Amino acid sequence: MENKALTTNKSILAWLDEKIELVKPDKIVWIDGSQEQIDALRAEAVSTGELTKLNEELAPDCYLHRTHPNDVARVESRTLICTPTKEEAGPTNNWMEPNACYQMLYDIARDSYKGRTMYVIPYSMGPVASPFAKAGIEVTDSIYVVLNMCIMTRVGKSVLDKLGDSNDWVRGLHCKCDIDEEKRYICQFPQDNTIISVNSGYGGNVLLGKKCFALRIASYQGWKEGWQAEHMLILGVENPKGEVKYICAAFPSACGKTNLAMLIPPEVYREKGYKVWCVGDDISWIRKGPDGRLYAINPENGFFGVAPGTNAHSNPNALAATKKGTIFTNVALNLDTMTAWWEDLDNDPPENGIDWLGNPWNGKTSDVKGAHPNSRFTAPAVNCPCLSPEFENPNGVPISAIVFGGRRAKLAPLVYQSRDWNNGVFVGSIMASEKTAAAVGKVGELRRDPMAMLPFCGYNMADYWQHWIDIGKTLDPDKAPKIFNVNWFRKSDEGKFLWPGFGENLRVLEWILKRCEGEVDAKETAIGYVPYAEDINLSGIEDEVSMDTLKSILEVDNDLWKEEADGIGEFYAQFGDKLPETLKNELDSLKASL
Repeated sequence: MENKALTTNKSILAWLDEKIELVKPDKIVWIDGSQEQIDALRAEAVSTGELTKLNEELAPDCYLHRTHPNDVARVESRTLICTPTKEEAGPTNNWMEPNACYQMLYDIARDSYKGRTMYVIPYSMGPVASPFAKAGIEVTDSIYVVLNMCIMTRVGKSVLDKLGDSNDWVRGLHCKCDIDEEKRYICQFPQDNTIISVNSGYGGNVLLGKKCFALRIASYQGWKEGWQAEHMLILGVENPKGEVKYICAAFPSACGKTNLAMLIPPEVYREKGYKVWCVGDDISWIRKGPDGRLYAINPENGFFGVAPGTNAHSNPNALAATKKGTIFTNVALNLDTMTAWWEDLDNDPPENGIDWLGNPWNGKTSDVKGAHPNSRFTAPAVNCPCLSPEFENPNGVPISAIVFGGRRAKLAPLVYQSRDWNNGVFVGSIMASEKTAAAVGKVGELRRDPMAMLPFCGYNMADYWQHWIDIGKTLDPDKAPKIFNVNWFRKSDEGKFLWPGFGENLRVLEWILKRCEGEVDAKETAIGYVPYAEDINLSGIEDEVSMDTLKSILEVDNDLWKEEADGIGEFYAQFGDKLPETLKNELDSLKASL
């Protein structure tokens, strides 16, 4: 399948020559993104056992892959930001000096492609023609990576044609090596536009367009170029008049991000003609448009979703997206139907199955899980029934509101609005979530995750906050998105959730958009503006949520917030003199209001 280089770009060819000399592949294949080439690669991966073909009638063009059991999730402890000084990476990132890191990685990668094929993947984050788009080249020795990148990004010669002779492209080297977890590193070199990943085959560590480029490298690029790369979904809410307003929202993991991105309106809203459109479920690139408003694109072309818990009830749109052209990773296999299965998919686990480790598995009698808790699907965005008609719009969609959220049993009200842009940056910077059973650590323990960017910010978080503040200075306050915080997870003293969540969250989004349009009042509290309970529509859920319950989850408990303010102060302290003055003042002003 070896083929000629698809470009004459000197910077690309010189970089490739160096990498070929380093890893010594047996042959080189350029990925052009054609269906013919994809089909041939799939067939090759099936013949070697790297992929298992699923039932063509029930799951057309779908495949199953298993990673090594030691390689099933992102490794934050071995994810490094390599800048000349530790201060540039900041206190929340793992740091290594670039030259030392290159030396270490090259020693690990040397000769690792012997007997293997080097695949060269030219890809675009964002629609190729978009002014927001950025190009990357990923070199890999894994067909699994190639096929996933062809779903998650725009791949092929058109990317190289648009790039021309430019040197503005992100270099990505992936080497499976021996999948040795002691030598597994995912390293970002923001000043060099470079990403190197060794000893992993798991998507989050090896699909280098994903978190590595679209957030860690792009957040740094945005800082230098005056735009933003954010860990945010983008959704459009269409009202009965056919007007669509767009919201960007950031949540830490296990807070229902994908469910919100693909929300299905409650029946009382559907009957009136409300619709929700998904532009993106994970990442937003945001920049100012010619009219002075902020616009966002989803730089990805697919969904890399967690399978367990995805079902026809929790997220029918995500499930529908997996029905064709999807790669499943570390799920169980039903041998009778040759289809993928995972926990909570349905109440009918296969009796004749194979678990994610490749062992015979009877889901009816076994007490081991069939799918790994972090098992994944890589699905083309085009499959999603609620994909926004604006998905391919090269100019992005105009943002009315930015929403932050976390999982807090008692502290944060259901929704509140920041006083202004800088107060909104403060609200994003203090985001935190109480741990669920899914995360390492004890349940209920607080994990601070500013803007949901803690693991993904490619430079010093204090500089990142200052960048948000600087962006705000360039915006006309009438055109800037309003900033809100939501908390779907308030609990009663008995530990029961007080808000139904899922599709019902549209009721809160409706209030948010009404605030953006100046259509409803709000009451001022120590932390910002909170709704009057009467302004949130409870029609159809009065039996589930009484007016008294709603009032209780809109309450702001000043004593709890005083404790929180101390915690925020401790968190801020690690940034020393780098902490923006604006955020110091916001914290002082919160304490004073309390």
